[in-house]
Amino acid sequence: MEPTREQITGLLLAGGRGMRMGGADKGLQTLHGEPLAVHVLKRLAPQTGGLLISANRHPETYAALGAPFGALVIADTLPDFPGPLAGLFAGLRASPGEYVLSAPCDTPWLPADLAARLAQALESNGADIATVTTSDADGNVSLHPVFALLRTGLADDLAAFLQAGGRKVRAWYARHKTVEVAFTDERAFYNINSLQELADLEHYRGPG
Repeated sequence: MEPTREQITGLLLAGGRGMRMGGADKGLQTLHGEPLAVHVLKRLAPQTGGLLISANRHPETYAALGAPFGALVIADTLPDFPGPLAGLFAGLRASPGEYVLSAPCDTPWLPADLAARLAQALESNGADIATVTTSDADGNVSLHPVFALLRTGLADDLAAFLQAGGRKVRAWYARHKTVEVAFTDERAFYNINSLQELADLEHYRGPG
């Protein structure tokens, strides 16, 4: 059966170092008067049965931001900020549901039908992971691997991959049956990488 909303736990990935933002904590930077993390939580909350925030800095601040959404803050169990797979692993372990829907904290316009479309693709293809692709006007395809719906039963394999030194998201996905779901509006997956980009977007209200 196709995963239901109640079976899906949303996972906001906010555990990175923010190196391209000069070390700033990305999820706490504001856009239109609200932290980026709040923008993403607002998008994830209607699509999921519960929420987790993967954060390695400022846990009290994230806990306060997540409280209105019932979101719990979790931290990586691996040292030295090893990347998004560490956040995914923590989310897979902590999820009370059978599935995790992950999204990065710097993408404030993720689609309202993200969970539904990934869930449908996961079930119809008998896959373990469903992730996102987009195409630009020239037909160039981009993969957005940290937007994904994953079965929580993958946690043990991910633990082994990380313990062996694996860090690349796509390399781990390649170990499992993964389906890519094409979304037409690449702007919905736009990620903000610098403080200048953030400032430039103050007058942009998002796609659609």
